[in-house]
Amino acid sequence: MPGPLLHFGAVVTCSHAGPATPTVPNPRVVVSGQPSVTQATPYVITGCSLTPSGSPCVTGTWTSGTVRVTSNGMPLVIATGISTCVSNGTPMLVASVQPRVIAT
Repeated sequence: MPGPLLHFGAVVTCSHAGPATPTVPNPRVVVSGQPSVTQATPYVITGCSLTPSGSPCVTGTWTSGTVRVTSNGMPLVIATGISTCVSNGTPMLVASVQPRVIAT
């Protein structure tokens, strides 16, 4: 399914509103003046509100991304991709992303 490419400045959270930040930018593909993110890049999650009652989200990974567009042989992350937070299996949510570059 096509979707907007995620860049390093895209707003991504865990399902419990904890901010998720990519750990490694991909400078070979720049979108809206910022590096893109490959599917292999882990996200660090801070401030997950699930802390008192359960296992908080600590990291997140994208399990699906682009199929036709790659960088250094790796798929890029798109807003419609599938993700999983490590420790409880909930998805990450894309709140804000650049609207100009759509990929499949």
